[in-house]
Amino acid sequence: MSFASEVPMNAGESTHEEHALVAGDSTVGTVDAEAAMAEHGEVAAGEHTAHSAAFDPGHMITEHIGDAHDWHLWGHTHIPLPVILYTDKGFEVFSSGRFRDGHHLVDYVGSHYTYRLEDEKIYVVEGGMIQEHGSGLKLDLSITKNTVTIFIVALLMLYVFLSVAKAYKRRPGQAPKGLQSFMEPLIMFVRDDIAKPNIGKNYEKFMPYLLTVFFFIWISNLLGLIPVFPGGANLTGNIAVTLTLAVLTFIITTINGNKHYWGHIFAMPGVPKAVLIILTPIEILGMFLRPFVLMIRLFANISAGHIVVMSLIAIMFTLRETLGVVGATSLSFVLSFFITLIEVLVAFLQAYIFTMLSALFIGMAVAEHDHH
Repeated sequence: MSFASEVPMNAGESTHEEHALVAGDSTVGTVDAEAAMAEHGEVAAGEHTAHSAAFDPGHMITEHIGDAHDWHLWGHTHIPLPVILYTDKGFEVFSSGRFRDGHHLVDYVGSHYTYRLEDEKIYVVEGGMIQEHGSGLKLDLSITKNTVTIFIVALLMLYVFLSVAKAYKRRPGQAPKGLQSFMEPLIMFVRDDIAKPNIGKNYEKFMPYLLTVFFFIWISNLLGLIPVFPGGANLTGNIAVTLTLAVLTFIITTINGNKHYWGHIFAMPGVPKAVLIILTPIEILGMFLRPFVLMIRLFANISAGHIVVMSLIAIMFTLRETLGVVGATSLSFVLSFFITLIEVLVAFLQAYIFTMLSALFIGMAVAEHDHH
């Protein structure tokens, strides 16, 4: 997680006030909030400065747990990412850095339209106004922070598994060493404590998927706890990611379901036909509830952990006047440190639970029943 770099824009500043609409060589739309308010006699300059300096912990937390079109490092330093837009006039590709002028957000005049980045969503702007309905923007295919993290996790997994595979080929029959000795107990854990007990004799067929999903979730969770690049992305706290993983489990379960599995869903043996009218729809609904539970469980637990840690970090800003800078920082550090240690455990635990439940659902679909 990005800690100090996640301090948000000043409270009371409107997002619209930050934008400057660039047209040709001129810049219009920049609002001098302080001058405007002083002109109407609403606030004094000193009051405005104090108001602008107020800290908004809610904005900091939501900024951290959400996706972004650039990677926030510290202060006003960002790593821009590619923006890929499909409009009714074709594709438009540019850097997300076009939306920033120092610490201000600005509108970008592209080849087809003028675009605005607001709350990490890109809109078409006409006449200084966002066009949400009927605009020419059809699809946003931008490479966001979570997208980059997926590639980073994939590359890490490829490196680790290929290195371990080569080590086994170089030293067949010998005791593992180095990275091989670290990975072997984890692989055996997934095999002996997750796959075999829940799936049974056909477990080997599903080991590649179970290993992939276990290490993908675990590594993603650990990266989310690192405060600097390439960490800091809340990948498994993104519901689109957990939905994709849950759908993969659902597809594998559905494709591999045997006649006993489908028989229990559509016509449970030994149940009167009159009861089946009620029971069968419930069983069919249960097919879809299982992946839904997988999706929500992982998403909610990881997001909640990040919110708690970021809330504790916010103590150093919200209580610095009450406890002093040293007191607020010390309290924030101690509390967030111990919660982060717990989050390291949760990172592994959530990977285990998701993999175990996936294996359980697959095992229910492929289990052979000799009698009822």
